[in-house]
Order: sequence, then structure tokens, then C-alpha cells
Amino acid sequence: MGGVIVTNPPKADAKDVEALAAFGVATVSEAMGRTGLLGPSIRPVQQGVRVAGTAVTVLSWPGDNLMIHAAVEQCGEGDILVVTTTSPCTDGLFGELFATALQKRGVRGVVLNTGIRDTQELRDMGFAAWSRAVSSQGTVKATGGSVNVPIAIDGQVVRPGDVIVADDDGVVVVPREKARETAEKSEAREAKEAATRAAFLEGQLGLDRYGLRDTLKQLGVEYRSYEEYTGAGS
Repeated sequence: MGGVIVTNPPKADAKDVEALAAFGVATVSEAMGRTGLLGPSIRPVQQGVRVAGTAVTVLSWPGDNLMIHAAVEQCGEGDILVVTTTSPCTDGLFGELFATALQKRGVRGVVLNTGIRDTQELRDMGFAAWSRAVSSQGTVKATGGSVNVPIAIDGQVVRPGDVIVADDDGVVVVPREKARETAEKSEAREAKEAATRAAFLEGQLGLDRYGLRDTLKQLGVEYRSYEEYTGAGS
């Protein structure tokens, strides 16, 4: 199997990446019209961590981490490594030694559509990681693949240089051309949610704030007392 290693792909502007880092995955996805999520199976190996960075993508053969070694050379300050395989794989393609090399290069984390291992060591060294599985199963280094090409995870395309935002809720990808727009929409959404939060703290109900009483009525949902509903007392 051949492949290609693409060098110096375009990336989202660093200022836009930093702006997106202020927002959670749910907020960013909602700001893009509920798109961009890499799916609920990609989970963090740590808790309480949020990162944002530009994607360096890897397409590997199942059970083979050769192309991750090749990708390390293409990674730099502010990047996030994003790895998938040509067919489903839960082997532990990534561990503490890879994280050590990437951390030295200023990489902010890794997202794997595969397995990961050395999770305690990763937490101890503060290297953020999200993966589909945790597995001690080792790998070989024998098959060609590609670096910095478009890849797909759960049907969501990730291109090199796109923005990855990841936290306890999962992972979202923002197309590099939409980074600034998405950051602005995320900020507006957070301001709206802050106003709603204040209203809820004052006792307002979502039924009234969102005009949902009319929605219930239109759907034929009725209010009845317990006695009316059960016929008690008749």
C-alpha cells in the first residue's frame, strides 16, 4: 500500500483557534448548526480538560502505527493529531512514547478513531487524548498510509488545518475557513445562554421563555388534574 505525506498544508488562523478554545464542544457544534461532531464513541481518557488546535491528519492501516511516526515530523506548536484507519481498529496505536515526542513539539493533544494505551501515563504527563477504545494490544510498523490528507470519522470529514475542539463532551471539527465565523457565533450563543441562565435563576421556566406552552397546545398535550386523569373521587 502506498500513500502520501503532505507538507505545510493551510491552517486556520491561530487567533481564531484561540478564540474557539474558549468554548465547549456543544456550544461550537450548536453554533455551526449542530454539525461537526466526531460521534459519541470518541471519549476522553482524562476529565476536566479542553483543548483546541489545528488538525494534522493520519490515515493508517489497522494494527499499524507507522504513519503516526511519520506524522510526528509534520506536527508543530498548536496542532492536534487526528488518526483513523482504513477499516475499524481498536488496537492501541498510540501511547506514552508518542505523547512524549508530540508534547516536545508543542502538540496539544491527540484524537484517535482507534485504541490508545498508557492512559495513566498520559494523564500524569498532562497530554490530552480522546479515543474510540482503550487497548493494550500492540501494533506493527509495516504498511504505508497518508499524512495531512482529508479523513473521515463517523462520516465527519476532517481536513489538515481544520480546527479541532475537544473536551469532556467529545470532539468537534470546525472547517478552517469557518473558524472566525464560528467563534463569533459561539460567543453570541454563550451570551444568549448567560441571559437564559440568569432568567432561570430568577425562577422563569423554559416553557415560558421559549414559548413552549403554545407548542404543547398545538401538539394536543393537555393539562389535567390528578382527579380528572384517574377518575378518582367520581
